[in-house]
Amino acid sequence: MTAPFTGPITRPITGAITGAEMHDLVRRLYPLCRSITGAGLRRTLEIIGESIPLEITQVPTGTRVLDWTIPREWNIRGASIKDAAGNKVVDFQDSSLHVVGYSVPVEATMSLEELRPHLHTLPGQPDLIPYRTSYYADTWGFCLSQNTLDGLADGPYEVKIDSTLADGHLTYGEHVIRGSSSQEVLISCHVCHPSLANDNLAGVAVAVALAQRLSDPWYTYRFIFAPGTIGAITWLALNRENTDRIRHGVTLACAGDSGAITYKRSRRGDAEIDQVFAHVLKDRPHTILDFSPYGYDERQYCSPGFNLAVGSLTRTPYGSYPEYHTSADNPDFVRPEAMEDTLETLWAAVQILEANRRYQNLSPYGEPQLGTRGLYGSLGGRSDTKQAQMAMLWVLNLSDGLHSLLDIAERSSLPFRAVADAAHALQNAGLVKERTG
Repeated sequence: MTAPFTGPITRPITGAITGAEMHDLVRRLYPLCRSITGAGLRRTLEIIGESIPLEITQVPTGTRVLDWTIPREWNIRGASIKDAAGNKVVDFQDSSLHVVGYSVPVEATMSLEELRPHLHTLPGQPDLIPYRTSYYADTWGFCLSQNTLDGLADGPYEVKIDSTLADGHLTYGEHVIRGSSSQEVLISCHVCHPSLANDNLAGVAVAVALAQRLSDPWYTYRFIFAPGTIGAITWLALNRENTDRIRHGVTLACAGDSGAITYKRSRRGDAEIDQVFAHVLKDRPHTILDFSPYGYDERQYCSPGFNLAVGSLTRTPYGSYPEYHTSADNPDFVRPEAMEDTLETLWAAVQILEANRRYQNLSPYGEPQLGTRGLYGSLGGRSDTKQAQMAMLWVLNLSDGLHSLLDIAERSSLPFRAVADAAHALQNAGLVKERTG
């Protein structure tokens, strides 16, 4: 087996990006023809690397990764269907969705009847172009609107797909922010779809913005930008011995539509990441789904041999909005304010992960006197004095080394921030200590 090549893509780091700037990134990436391999995928990673430095790994064709094998690399230069007058009725240059992903090269003249089995449309959405792929079978095809198909004469048609399938590499990128702990939080995005803005580019833009916002964290944060399914499987295969470092994780996709946030639990169902998102979302419109082995790459990270605590964060889930996997999933469909909201939701979860600890009450026999330690007095004049006092009492009572601060927030129905502030004050007063191990 040939060893994968690993090398850096380093660019100057700018400030954290706004919703408008996230939208600009989506627009810039949108025209590229991405797939699970090839030049479009590598160019996508290069552009991401202008905002955050990426470590690039390239794994050669034929490499065995778990139960899979890295396929041949696919690249495409052009494709079209010309009518008898030489007019291009379908042109890859107009949309990268026009060609079925991984189509083998073809150059032929044929009638509409002969061509029709290779044409894909959406009869129920006649104005739209569908997204179709055929990664692991040698075939070819075009995607077009039903309206275009209905307007085609009998032919003949000159059909050409200028593509190559040859030995090459599968490529993925990683951005790692080292924290005080070697334990990791995983943020994973798929980067294999062609011109689809919500699925997957909005998730990519939100991940980039989160990476730019993080500074001096406690956890180490690992961002993975990889082709769907085969990319996550490849990363797991190459990092099998290190997956025990991953304490929490989330796949990020469909992050820019106007629907409410949806969180899908990890396979474990009660992992800390699942509890964190339930807490973050409880006071806003949302949907929480149980785990299922279908969807994005959470199903790879949550496969039984790894069973990592990785959930899925989207707005409207995959397959649940009419624009999904069609040409209507364009940059005008995703909203800057929706991406900002997704980012803030993710940021709220990160803040809880960073602060969620277990404490041990050092004066557990009866309630310690808080006034003599200046704890009640320090709260005078605060608008939330009663809440802060209650948070101290709850932290003291449940700091038995078993309950986390998030457990206490849920049990007490107090905001996590109030509970964390109380724990900090009590620790400074010598009444509690952080439980390690």
